[in-house]
Amino acid sequence: MMMMKYLFMILGFFMLFYFKLTKMMNLFQNLFMIMIMLMFLDMSLSENFKMLGYNMGLDLLSFWMVILSIWVSFMMLLSSYSIEWNNYFKKWFILIIIFMLLLLLLTFSSMNLFMMYIYFESTLIPMFLLILGWGYQPERIQSGLYLLFYTLFMSLPMMLGIFYIYYNEKSLMIYLLVNYNNLSIMLYWVMMLAFLVKMPMYLFHLWLPKAHVEAPVSGSMMLAGVMLKLGGYGILRIMPMMLNMKFMNFIIIINSMLGGLIISLVCLIQVDMKSLIAYSSIVHMGLILSGMLTLFKWGFVGSLILMIGHGLCSSGLFYLSGVLYERTQSRSLFINKGMMNFMPSMSMWWFLMSIINMAAPPSLNLLSEIMLICSLLSWSWILVFNLMMISFFSAVYMLYLYTYSQHGEYYSGKFSYIQNYVREFLLIIFHWFPLNVLILKMDMFSF
Repeated sequence: MMMMKYLFMILGFFMLFYFKLTKMMNLFQNLFMIMIMLMFLDMSLSENFKMLGYNMGLDLLSFWMVILSIWVSFMMLLSSYSIEWNNYFKKWFILIIIFMLLLLLLTFSSMNLFMMYIYFESTLIPMFLLILGWGYQPERIQSGLYLLFYTLFMSLPMMLGIFYIYYNEKSLMIYLLVNYNNLSIMLYWVMMLAFLVKMPMYLFHLWLPKAHVEAPVSGSMMLAGVMLKLGGYGILRIMPMMLNMKFMNFIIIINSMLGGLIISLVCLIQVDMKSLIAYSSIVHMGLILSGMLTLFKWGFVGSLILMIGHGLCSSGLFYLSGVLYERTQSRSLFINKGMMNFMPSMSMWWFLMSIINMAAPPSLNLLSEIMLICSLLSWSWILVFNLMMISFFSAVYMLYLYTYSQHGEYYSGKFSYIQNYVREFLLIIFHWFPLNVLILKMDMFSF
């Protein structure tokens, strides 16, 4: 049944995007998006788990990740009109996005640890092709290789760890491994490293700014919106196996907290918009990682909510930086100054997305950060000073991004640019609306 859903979805994508878009086809495209969402909404949120086949199933965590993947994929297609106008290998581009979405859905709905690992690693292929094929500068080759080698080198030991677990337990079904307690320190790090690089944890983060800076707008949206969440999802999945190794979590939490503070300061010296937003993602993912490793319920729920909130918010910020790049052909804050004079309507959306990223009410980010901070302070009150500094500098670097890009002098060449399209406002509303509306029904996130 599950594979039939995926097959139907892929056929629908081909039908939509391999034919000329008329008004009728546009209407059908919107209806098709709603229909895909409803395919996965047949799972009642009151259920703890829904089996979809021998190796596949959805629980609340998988369900939200699947919805986020579909939502961001459609926004990727909507944001890539420049590729369609220039007809820059448009069909290959759409094919790669479909392939990536399929792999993400299979990763999130797989209940077999080895199959999850295979799909998890396979998502690298379409992202690598996106960066190499549709990136902007020649340096994209270097950033693509950074992405590939960082992830693959850390993932190979995990495969050996999975084989070792199968040798001992004779099963790799995730729900049967909950009581697995034959875990050594070596196996703990082998299983965790692949996900820590994907998040990424501080010290394993060098590939992320490079990949974001060289990726096309749609690639950055998928990378920030969903691909980073694969690491958090994987850790939440294998965490029940590691309850007797919780003393090792101390190292990762301290590293993430100190790393988050250092990266917050690094954000303040960035002059590249995409680089600044990429570094801010590392700060947020460090908070998510620390919260889930406290092993408190608020930490788990807060991590899930922040993964969804950050996925939408950072995706929106990358799209806004892409809107400016399409006009000025530069990501530099020096070139993109004074945009409030040039497009005041878009300036409002810059402000709204910036304050959501610094966790202003009434956004999902605020609620999730409160839950994570409570969870971390319950774990150790000494972290209060670190959390205060991270919260303060998060506000500082987002205000720095907003004020520097929207205020100040601007050069007269900007008068020759097109201002805004309705499509761009629609896409930002698609990011902003769930961030501020989902908070009204928080029982949708409760385990």
